[in-house]
Amino acid sequence: MRIRDKLFAEGSKTRKFLRCINRIVHLFKPENIKRIIKSKKEKGFKVTFKELKEEVFDNIIVKKANFLSDYEAWIQLNEPDEEELKKQRETKFDYEPKISLLVPLYKTPRKFFEELVQCLKDQTYSNWELCLADGTPEENKELKDIIKSDKRIKYKALEKNLGIAGNTNECIKLATGDFIALFDHDDLLPEFSLYEVVKAINENPDVEFLYSDEDKITTLDKPRFDPYFKSDFAPDSLRANNYICHFSVFKKELLEKLGGEREEYDGAQDYDIILRMSEETKNIVHIPKMLYHWRVHENSTAKAGETAKPYAYEAGIKAIQDHLKRIGLKGTVEDGETLGTYHVKYEIKGNPKISIVIPNKDYLPTLKKCLKSIIKLTTYENYEIIIVENNSEKKETFDFYKKIDGKDKIKVVYYPEKEFNYSAIINFGVKNSEGEYIVQLNNDTELLTPNWLEEMLGFAQREDVGGVGVKLLYPDRSIQHAGIIIGMGGVAGHIYRGVKKGKHGFFAKDASIQNLSAVTAACIMTPKSIYDEVGYMNEKYKVAFNDVDFCLKIRETGKLIVYNPFVQFIHYESKSRGFEDTPEKQARFKSEIDRFYDDWGDVLEKGDPYHNINLRLDNDQYAIRTEKIKYKQ
Repeated sequence: MRIRDKLFAEGSKTRKFLRCINRIVHLFKPENIKRIIKSKKEKGFKVTFKELKEEVFDNIIVKKANFLSDYEAWIQLNEPDEEELKKQRETKFDYEPKISLLVPLYKTPRKFFEELVQCLKDQTYSNWELCLADGTPEENKELKDIIKSDKRIKYKALEKNLGIAGNTNECIKLATGDFIALFDHDDLLPEFSLYEVVKAINENPDVEFLYSDEDKITTLDKPRFDPYFKSDFAPDSLRANNYICHFSVFKKELLEKLGGEREEYDGAQDYDIILRMSEETKNIVHIPKMLYHWRVHENSTAKAGETAKPYAYEAGIKAIQDHLKRIGLKGTVEDGETLGTYHVKYEIKGNPKISIVIPNKDYLPTLKKCLKSIIKLTTYENYEIIIVENNSEKKETFDFYKKIDGKDKIKVVYYPEKEFNYSAIINFGVKNSEGEYIVQLNNDTELLTPNWLEEMLGFAQREDVGGVGVKLLYPDRSIQHAGIIIGMGGVAGHIYRGVKKGKHGFFAKDASIQNLSAVTAACIMTPKSIYDEVGYMNEKYKVAFNDVDFCLKIRETGKLIVYNPFVQFIHYESKSRGFEDTPEKQARFKSEIDRFYDDWGDVLEKGDPYHNINLRLDNDQYAIRTEKIKYKQ
């Protein structure tokens, strides 16, 4: 049995039996038999059989049978079948580079090694070599016959164990390929993995580094699990967690320039080399396909829920800290909220003034709560609060303004227009500000983290960052905002909405610093200069999508948007503005959707680079798509 067949085995006799029953029952319904006979007469057997497979197998069995998980359904629908694999084997690329796979060995069990070699022999792309450097103290005779089974396997027994990095560097000395792939001795590649890598190389001739999505396995007779569908390259996401990890493929010249791996980062040696790679090239390609199976066993870093290799996380901190020094950023690195994630705090340059712009209309209890939390908790001192009065109607509101204006760093300015236009109100507030940095802040928020301005300013002062957003929580501490995905819900939507306190979303990204396409303007910090650069907030977006439009304009300048979950507010959400609950408001909302499609249709069509094509856009919890996916070239 080939590796792929073993990997796709369900393992449960009950589930196999239920699947067969489901197929039989559906096929023998009278209406289906009549339709099949009619189709055979009109279209012929071959076309009818193909349509039958797609309708019955894909739609009924995979989508609707509740004994299939979403990921198993995705596998069945989106990974190559026998016909596709045959075509891959027959494909001749214009450029057929040799791929050198580096595998440092150390007391490698025969079973793992046998499965590793077999998965390479099964590859639909054959121009590869396997470079092995074995640091096992005594000769491992059990592996000899496997090593000799294929001339593409190169083996070197080391005089002593040089550690993970040292053994890998010995593998590099054996490599003669055009591209180098990092591969652990206990993991596996699906048989189409190298084909997809070479296909991507041909489609991107300048590429110097490629990486793919990955999942986990235990043994070959068990279903795969924990699929990691990744974003395209994101520097801040990478500094928060080695999300790239597997399957990493480098151009040989780049790896030689980097000087291989370094033993002082053992445990995070791949993290270190990926960080160094990101400093040397921008020619990076993410392949949104599952090209690596990470094995979970007693001694692996992949072992779920345990600190299998605590030294690896310590080495990760060192790798990030040294990376920051090399690129000229000053900051400290700490462990993040979850295992294997990191919290980078950037050093503040100087003492710039920050203007906190808060639009307001009546609802004094809400405004007072917001102001009280800022004044009481904020540890950064050089700030001003600009309240932009927007058509309040109650006398006590104006009485309150007179009481606070000029005190506690607060200034009240009066927006002159009668119509509500959030973008125009913010622009008015910015033009009346004195700060070098602007924070747009909703009046229905309550600060939870005292060092919020330092956390945000550290990012906003970087030349490559244009906007910094935060985590917003509902009063019950579930998530209201942890970033925005373009295309979600049709236009743009918040991710992880409703995730409960103490829980985390997809790979705990809600708790990690991330690069995203957009964040909500309920709390966003930008350099004031950004407003001049992008033409301020677009006043055509009076209520909805003004923040998304603003962020996308920032992205067009080449700058990054950062989501920082270490700044948190409670967001009572739209208390003063209300909801889209009248025909007039709903019509206005629709017009802004139409406008967004006109302005950003190309972005919607292309897809959000920070959201994987294999994940749904009608679900804000990073749910897996369970239909046949058309991958972009």
